[in-house]
Amino acid sequence: MRRGLAGRVLPAALALALAALPRAALADCRLALALGLDVSASVDADEYELQRLGLAAALDAPDVRHAILSGAPGDVALAVFEWSGFFQQTLHLDWTWLRSHADIDRARAALAGMERGHDDFPTAIGQALGYGGALLARSPDCARRVLDLSGDGVHNHGYGPGAAYRNFPLREVTVNGLVIGPDPELEAYYRRNVLFGPAAFLIQTSDFAGFEAAMTRKLYREINDTMVGGLSRPEPRQLALAMARDHRANPHLQ
Repeated sequence: MRRGLAGRVLPAALALALAALPRAALADCRLALALGLDVSASVDADEYELQRLGLAAALDAPDVRHAILSGAPGDVALAVFEWSGFFQQTLHLDWTWLRSHADIDRARAALAGMERGHDDFPTAIGQALGYGGALLARSPDCARRVLDLSGDGVHNHGYGPGAAYRNFPLREVTVNGLVIGPDPELEAYYRRNVLFGPAAFLIQTSDFAGFEAAMTRKLYREINDTMVGGLSRPEPRQLALAMARDHRANPHLQ
């Protein structure tokens, strides 16, 4: 009788224990994706609207939806924040599972309804990288962790990207860039200082009017893990050079 009772109780207890676990522990997650949007002083109100609505529309694009829901096996988790100055980062969408069309609809609505947190601070890319690294450090347990940073200017405040890569949990993160503006020097800056990790890549749009199309291409490529002209993980020497440039700009950085 005891054996029969145990045979009934143990499977039931096991089922309850499994039900209590977060889904990430039961099923594979293929991607944790954090998106960082530039809201520094160089981004005016109209340009912010193009970013806000462009991101929501990109998430709603049929190809992006298909990539999320019917692409490679495993779930996708999304988080979105804005960045500008040293302490001016605003989290608009905390980690959210995109497992159904309804999930995507809710995320899209939240992004379309974002209200700008800051509008008169400088361009602190190092702090944006640090914030994104900390955000990804508490993401669901996924096979890939990607930080997608968009911006229209080079770093000009606080510690730079090299110090961020040294001091924040970014070693296992791929950092991609979306450059807004036609300036080839801005593109070169992102390629040299911001891109990081396996198959990291950059997309550039000449102005904010092209943000939606650029973000759509970027999301599709990131979600599908398409490696086209990707960047290998920077060698220690590359990181050392980036940190040296940061130190020359601000000798108080560690």
